Amino acid sequence: MTQRPAPRTLSDDALSELLGKQRFGTLATVKRDGHPHLTTMAYAWDAEARVARFSTTSDRVKVTHLRNDPRAALHVPGGDVWSFAVAEGEAEVSGVTEVPGDAVGRELLGMIPAEARPADETAFFEELVAERRVVIRLRAGRLYGTALDIDG
Repeated sequence: MTQRPAPRTLSDDALSELLGKQRFGTLATVKRDGHPHLTTMAYAWDAEARVARFSTTSDRVKVTHLRNDPRAALHVPGGDVWSFAVAEGEAEVSGVTEVPGDAVGRELLGMIPAEARPADETAFFEELVAERRVVIRLRAGRLYGTALDIDG
């Protein structure tokens, strides 16, 4: 039988780099019955603070889950089906943005890459308030993942 290459464990730096390159991942929260709830979400990774930030509305089920049990994980794919990174830890949910341009609204704006920021910030902040947006902050206590090195 032919020996095939095995996935290699990624260093913390490589995991953080992969988390920083991606914009979408799967957020896992814990339902009351203990089963996982998975949802694909856009996120922003702060490598220095080891925090993944997500924008969502206050009425989403994931917000309820996190208020009941803050344990969560973010899974992001690498360049092939064998490569991935996971940020695991506890999440907190901000208060609802209530006044256009308040701290939560500014944090939400800061999550958007500079080249994709809205031209009309006032309208953006008003929309965030109307949608009752919050920030989920997943503080990564643990990073793990692998990569598979295959030539050709």
